Amino acid sequence: MNETLTRFLSGLVYVTLLIVATAYSVTSFYVLFGIFLIITLFEFCRILKVNFYLPIVLGCIFYFLATRYYLIKSLDLFILGFTVITSIGLLKLLFDLKVTSLTMAQKYWYIVGYVIFPFIIITKIPFSGIEFRPKIIISIFILIWANDTFAYVVGKSFGKRKLFEKISPKKTIEGFLGGLVFSVIAGICISKFYFNPSEQHSIKSMFIWSMTAVIICIFSTLGDLIESKFKRIAGVKDSGNIMPGHGGILDRLDSIIFVAPFVFLFYQILYYVS
Repeated sequence: MNETLTRFLSGLVYVTLLIVATAYSVTSFYVLFGIFLIITLFEFCRILKVNFYLPIVLGCIFYFLATRYYLIKSLDLFILGFTVITSIGLLKLLFDLKVTSLTMAQKYWYIVGYVIFPFIIITKIPFSGIEFRPKIIISIFILIWANDTFAYVVGKSFGKRKLFEKISPKKTIEGFLGGLVFSVIAGICISKFYFNPSEQHSIKSMFIWSMTAVIICIFSTLGDLIESKFKRIAGVKDSGNIMPGHGGILDRLDSIIFVAPFVFLFYQILYYVS
């Protein structure tokens, strides 16, 4: 089969499965991302050269408890704080070009703070109190896909200046800016046509989704670079081969797992301010 067609069909199945499972019910949403978590842990442990049994057991326990007791605010804030601290450590790792290996303590720290806890945060983002609002997480994925698509299109058409050549030679500054502009436009469209807020709240909604788009553009790009850093350290091209033409699940979710804590933090700030 033609490689482009294979990639398209594989991506179509992934997008359809994600949207349908998320929109159908909270249970199907939890189950899908629980499966994604297990596969991602397996792939990440393979990259780190760590036995995957203990991380998967820990991941399943943490995920079950967090989704079972999802209304405990102090637990949410602890997970968020730990993940943000881990993200800062990951940014330090990204820009430290001398790092060529990781200690076992670092590997387990990243397993928890880069994979397990971000997946838990993903399951908390679509909740407004006790109400499950799947449109929120679907919209976040739409913004990530818009950023990826237009960063690629603009970068391929106009890109000349490299963004971070030593880690990802194909990314350009022009591509990043193109992704940013079109993500903000997509955020405004989501606010107006997908959520359709009342006239009284339309400006607030547009502001929230525009800011969400900016956060997503910045941190999804960093998330992609961080996964590239891990793969460069390990000397591998893809995290796996479960998705023909795309690589592994981690290759598809590297943006959202790095974006999620910062979007969740933004929403917590809005909640406390309002």
